[in-house]
Amino acid sequence: MKWSEIIAALALTGVMTVFGNTILSTHLPPEKFVSMIDGVFGYAIMMVLALVGVACSKYLPGKLPMVFWVSVIATAATSPICPWAKEIGVATGKVDFLAIATPILAFAGLSIGKDLDKFKSMSWRIIVVALAVFTGTFVVASIIAQVMLKFEGLI
Repeated sequence: MKWSEIIAALALTGVMTVFGNTILSTHLPPEKFVSMIDGVFGYAIMMVLALVGVACSKYLPGKLPMVFWVSVIATAATSPICPWAKEIGVATGKVDFLAIATPILAFAGLSIGKDLDKFKSMSWRIIVVALAVFTGTFVVASIIAQVMLKFEGLI
């Protein structure tokens, strides 16, 4: 992808995120209300961290995935080694997870459309694999939750 495409995608996601974040926060008590300015500032920090991660994946040697670099940069930015970790955490904490997830999932759904022919060639087998993955993920997550809740004495 070109830089202009990456920035455009992040900016469009940001507009939808800030809009969704503002709408979601109107249903919160007044002391937890997040203004649009807070949402813009929080998402701008996330966008800068993502762009630094993209730059690392493009220009550093080795072929590590972009997700790896973005995760490492974001983790380092919010860890105690960063002098601005507290401020970054407070600013990005004002952006609701659902406000970010919605546009990202919409983009993911749209991107699948270009691979529709590949999905058709897999026929019914993809349904079996998807059901097995969903079931396995649910069962293992349930087992882990059960064990941890028992361990902590909550059930």
